[in-house]
Amino acid sequence: MPYFVHETAIVDDNVNIGEGTKIWHFSHVLSQTTIGENCSFGQNCVVGPKVTMGNGIKVQNNVSIYEGVEVEDDVFLGPSMVFTNVINPRAFIQRKEEFKKTLLKKGCSVGANATIVCGVTIGEYALIGSGAVVNKDVKAFALMVGVPAKQIAWVGISGNTLEFIENKAEDEFASYELIDNNLKVERK
Repeated sequence: MPYFVHETAIVDDNVNIGEGTKIWHFSHVLSQTTIGENCSFGQNCVVGPKVTMGNGIKVQNNVSIYEGVEVEDDVFLGPSMVFTNVINPRAFIQRKEEFKKTLLKKGCSVGANATIVCGVTIGEYALIGSGAVVNKDVKAFALMVGVPAKQIAWVGISGNTLEFIENKAEDEFASYELIDNNLKVERK
């Protein structure tokens, strides 16, 4: 088998799992789910049904990824973070036809205990702080914190906060340097 499934985990029929992926204790992957290569799922995770996940994804313990959620490559999902898939759930009303699509784009990270309300897109390399509640789309490279989540900064691919240094120019236009891991990119 080109992937690993712990003996306590359950993988239903009609599931595609990529090479190098590891599914740990007490996790369950439901039917019609596709998981890419080199992914890791911690203890007590549920994935599916009908979920598509890219390559290189890291899912920490106690995360459930429901129908309607799509996760692109290199995404990090922190411990006990939460997805929803219906805006107005009721125990006594079935709303499976109302599941809203949630998209996590390449390289984004979601911190521990954050909640992602269904129907949003989280942009490339965005960083969602622990405990945040995301109820609107998130721009690429945005750092989001709080309830509801608000953008407080920008982050680079490294996940570090970006620093913009204004250089006073002699003309009326100022230039900016973007610093991420000691790399400088000039913006005009």
